[in-house]
Amino acid sequence: MTISSRKITTRLCRGLATAMLGLVTTAVWAGPVVEVWKNPNCGCCTSWAKHLEAEGFEVELHDDRDMREVKAEHDVPRDMASCHTATVEGYVIEGHVPAADIRRLLESGDDVAGLAVPGMPHGSPGMETGRVDDYTVYTWREGGDTPEVFQRYIQE
Repeated sequence: MTISSRKITTRLCRGLATAMLGLVTTAVWAGPVVEVWKNPNCGCCTSWAKHLEAEGFEVELHDDRDMREVKAEHDVPRDMASCHTATVEGYVIEGHVPAADIRRLLESGDDVAGLAVPGMPHGSPGMETGRVDDYTVYTWREGGDTPEVFQRYIQE
């Protein structure tokens, strides 16, 4: 092999290795798909979806004017309701739940129906309005059992 063909072979091998590393990195870091149902006029829901994408989740948005029906279909307890409803790997995510909490739930495999941030608290992901309120992320079980605290966000 001549020097020039050795350089070409080395470059090809490096290029192939870089391409393969890129595929592996994408496969490792690609987050699960989160399907989100939201009212077509709701901007905070879109902002929450962008928060998830920035944290590595793939998001599929669905505009739906009848959010009451969506919530009923996913068995969201009335006291856990917020402006949008999502699903990911069999869990229901209701409202402005931080991506870190979704990731923690997926890693734990907890036997719960989902996570919820009731209402629309200022300062939660997608609700960055300049005001920051305390809020709590809850879990609930199928059948609407009493919600349990998953994570508290207390502002100081």
